[in-house]
Amino acid sequence: MSGSSRGLFHHVELWVADLGLAEQQWSPVLQALGCSLFQDWACGRSWRLGESYLVMEQSPALRPGGHDRMRAGLNHLAVHGSRAAVSAALAAGWTLRVDTGATVHLVDGQGFELELVCDD
Repeated sequence: MSGSSRGLFHHVELWVADLGLAEQQWSPVLQALGCSLFQDWACGRSWRLGESYLVMEQSPALRPGGHDRMRAGLNHLAVHGSRAAVSAALAAGWTLRVDTGATVHLVDGQGFELELVCDD
């Protein structure tokens, strides 16, 4: 372990079936979390906070079938969040799955789950 304070992740990349829907639903949440648009290209977008960034890409190499968090692979992303980010997600069409008070689990229109660990 290097002792760096950069955090664990350099970036996370999610392949999505519908980039437009992903951008519509994720952008308000990521902005509420303090992220800003980092990269923008024909098949993808990324948002950055500090040294880490999140990529959404509708790759031409994507296999059909959609995301299923109950299959092997990514179950959910958990990030430090806020009630403002929860409100932004709900306003952008996310579905509330679980609200424990300290954490809120939301599902977007493509089945990706985001857990917000509310610091407020």
